[in-house]
Amino acid sequence: MKWRLGPEPTARVAGPILSSLARTWRVETRAAEHWAAVRAAGGGFLFLLWHEALLPLLWHHRHQGIAIVVSEATDGRYLAAYASRLGYRNLLGSSTRGGVRALIGAVKALEGGTPVAFTPDGPRGPRRVLKPGILAAAERAAVPILPIHAEADRAWRLSSWDRFMVPKPFARIRIGYGPPFRVGGDPASAEADRLRAEAALAQIEKEIAWRHGGATDTG
Repeated sequence: MKWRLGPEPTARVAGPILSSLARTWRVETRAAEHWAAVRAAGGGFLFLLWHEALLPLLWHHRHQGIAIVVSEATDGRYLAAYASRLGYRNLLGSSTRGGVRALIGAVKALEGGTPVAFTPDGPRGPRRVLKPGILAAAERAAVPILPIHAEADRAWRLSSWDRFMVPKPFARIRIGYGPPFRVGGDPASAEADRLRAEAALAQIEKEIAWRHGGATDTG
């Protein structure tokens, strides 16, 4: 019989370990004026980020009153438990489970002035393929989208669908922000909006990439 700790007990055990690791990271930001601009404007906005970069971004933006959409699947509940320890409000649901409820919750949070973080390629991929939920939420709540990405000079990459990044101890991490943008409600522009969002993340990755260093795959 296979025994496994639940999300909350696991977060109590593993959370302090992850946080101790994160405290060794050396973080620098690029184009942070975009982040400052949406905060200064007030109201809600959507963080757009790939699932693989979630860990350092969760750490960097902890205790800032942000809500995060996480999967109702088992892996998502483990993530939600750790995110709660970092001060995030969890909105359970995804494109595959509880999607409508998560979308409604995200729109309500945005309309109430809460920033919401969304990983549009989660929870099962395909990697770096944006699903339309985040764009629909941004359009319905009439809020801007802020693309954000992180890269580490030294990291482990898990053998998961997203090649989830875990920066190594004392890794240097760059976090980049793209210009905020809005999407319209025109169905004819939906694909163009999706491609624009993917391109925004690709541009940030290009701007913050490390010339040297790399990642170690682990299973």
